[in-house]
Amino acid sequence: MATASIRDVATSARVSVGTVSNVLNRPETVSADAVARVNRAIEQLGYVRNEAARRLRAGISTTIGFVVLDGQNPFFQEVVRGAEDEASRGGQTILYGNTDEDSARESLYLDLFEEQGVRGVLIAPYGDINQRLERLRQRGIPAVLVDRFNGDGRFSSVSVDSVAGGRRATEHLIETGRRRLAFVGGPFDIRQVIDRLAGARVAVDASEHPVELEVIVTDALSIAAGSSAGRRIMERTRRERPDGVFAANDLVALGLLQSLVEQGVLLVPETIALIGFDDIMFAAAAAVPLSSMRQPSRAIGQTAVRMLLEQTEEPGLVPRQTVFQPELIVRSSTAPPAR
Repeated sequence: MATASIRDVATSARVSVGTVSNVLNRPETVSADAVARVNRAIEQLGYVRNEAARRLRAGISTTIGFVVLDGQNPFFQEVVRGAEDEASRGGQTILYGNTDEDSARESLYLDLFEEQGVRGVLIAPYGDINQRLERLRQRGIPAVLVDRFNGDGRFSSVSVDSVAGGRRATEHLIETGRRRLAFVGGPFDIRQVIDRLAGARVAVDASEHPVELEVIVTDALSIAAGSSAGRRIMERTRRERPDGVFAANDLVALGLLQSLVEQGVLLVPETIALIGFDDIMFAAAAAVPLSSMRQPSRAIGQTAVRMLLEQTEEPGLVPRQTVFQPELIVRSSTAPPAR
């Protein structure tokens, strides 16, 4: 008689394999009804968890590699924190590297994690990474994309709908009466930047009002890059300046805000309304509290680890995509202009 598998238990209990895994590892996260059904199925099928086989399938390692796009960005720091919290509950540790938006460094970290035989890899990728991740998978190292939707379905991913977020941020600027808008961000090798601009353009095209949208490209998603963009805006005549700015992330927005406020000529939001993306911890504490599109950063990290551990339990699982919706957080930086 064949030994019952975790998939057999899931089928008998009418739940997902992930739910069975949670009952075995984190029962506090599962409803009492689901726990009861899974335990009943385990008893009826005689399922015995083979720890040795499980660890062998996982490459024995209890380390998860995490490659982040920008380790200095508080958003990614919170994502890693969520991943660490979830990993520790499963007896795993996180080893992470910062690519600093550099594809060569990204490759170096992936090579390192492959050589060390980590249990799996989480990655917030810089460019097209599918071919490299396929090589890892062939070596028995599964991967989950973080903060990037995997459109072709080859790998599991955890992301936020950046197109929807870009659209809502721009709609908010339009709703406050702004008509000369600018999107500030870059480089455009980063998928999130492309998607947020795409969402902004959707909002402009759908507006009932005549709205202009220009793109001010930055060489990084950093405070310094935002400050540089702010100085470029300040060099223009008042008629040439935007009256609403959507920054690709909060670091760019904070750099813009710093530059504009230091000049003492432009007032935020009286002259220029400003909104960012991520809602990092510093957004609310800025000189002018910053409006932003909030991402559930810790939940992203936690979800990514759960998905990765499920794949190590059952390597044949079909990849799945989890997409969170961003939330508009309105603060002083986008108050309507005085009439």
